[in-house]
Amino acid sequence: MARIIGGIACSHTPTIGFAVDRKKHDDPVWAPIFMAFEPVRAWLNEKKPDAIVIVYNDHVTSFFFDHYSAFALGVDTKYEVADEGGGARDLPTVPGHSALAQHIGMSLVAAEFDMSFFQAKKLDHGCLSPLSMLKGDTPDWTVPIVPLAVGVLQFPVPSAARCYKLGKALRDAIESYPQDLNVAVVATGGLSHQVHGARAGFNNTEWDLRFLELFEKDPEALTRLTLADYARLGGFEGAEVIMWLIMRGALPAQVRKHHSAYYLPSMTGIATLVFENEAAASPVSPANELRRQMNHQLAGIEALEGTHPFTLAESVRNYRLNKFLRDMIEPSHRERFLAEPEALFVEAGLSAEEADLLRRRDWDGLIKRGAIFFGLEKLAAVVGASNMHIYAAMRGQTLEAFQATRNAPAALYSVAGSQGPQGWDSGSKA
Repeated sequence: MARIIGGIACSHTPTIGFAVDRKKHDDPVWAPIFMAFEPVRAWLNEKKPDAIVIVYNDHVTSFFFDHYSAFALGVDTKYEVADEGGGARDLPTVPGHSALAQHIGMSLVAAEFDMSFFQAKKLDHGCLSPLSMLKGDTPDWTVPIVPLAVGVLQFPVPSAARCYKLGKALRDAIESYPQDLNVAVVATGGLSHQVHGARAGFNNTEWDLRFLELFEKDPEALTRLTLADYARLGGFEGAEVIMWLIMRGALPAQVRKHHSAYYLPSMTGIATLVFENEAAASPVSPANELRRQMNHQLAGIEALEGTHPFTLAESVRNYRLNKFLRDMIEPSHRERFLAEPEALFVEAGLSAEEADLLRRRDWDGLIKRGAIFFGLEKLAAVVGASNMHIYAAMRGQTLEAFQATRNAPAALYSVAGSQGPQGWDSGSKA
């Protein structure tokens, strides 16, 4: 079974990444930041976790307000470095622990947290500022991560109490993972700061120190504060420290403080903390029961012949293929597909199997491979097939035989717009 070996809390201000990139180790202004992170790095080097769950918020870099989620879990196998406006930082790709992430995602949804999931999203300073400090001088990241992005920029946002409850569910999720893993939970953000309006530059060291004390000894007191309370006490953007409560909820009530530091150089109170469990703790529910709950909603689905659930595992395994199909909404992509499909297959990095299935329009084979149907109907619209052609092929029937099973045998339809190709009335067999 997996186990949580401890928790880390740290600020994620871009100040930290700036100090790393500019090699400010010996500058008296910046040196205290490096000193604060040194014991954290030493603890990680000693404990050698197999994975890190890192809680952070994106800063309108990879997540925008066209689709903004309260809790978004990364399930990818790797994460690139984001360009936040002046060029991407010179950091290596961060490995992801996709299997653990998928398990956590399934467990949190079973615990009735409405999660969203992401792949192919880049990481900005919310995640990389502290990670780059913890990485040290090693050329590559040594521990895979599970990133959990919290939407704290656009209100309404999750409450402090909801974050704490999510942490408890996260603990259950990790401790029910069947493989033997040591996992550290890292929470980022804060402390006191405000970066907008006439109150920009607000800090409250007294509150920062009080928050750190309550965080260790009475985290439930922090769950009773409103977001307005956090903004009043620690600045509006400083309210992001509610993310720390996810880490704290993942630990038992009694913890041992291994390290704590605080420094306020300019705009943000920068803190680092390391907590260890006082004693080995059992999950709230037995691991086997948790795993049963995770699979409860799809129990027995395998008995439904010709039914292929699109799961997180299928989504991760077939992301490239489904993105290729989804990109049929882009005129340039579909034009290239019609004009030079082989070159486009190579450019998209499709496997020989995937390219063959697309080439032959093997609709049922694509479904079994892990394509989602709503990508197939986009492809069908481009090549001039109706949805009914796909249904018939998946059932192993001719179009005519399938249509004979419908109440309106003459009805054909597609998602193609008014300019899309058809040719159905000429007997097209797509």
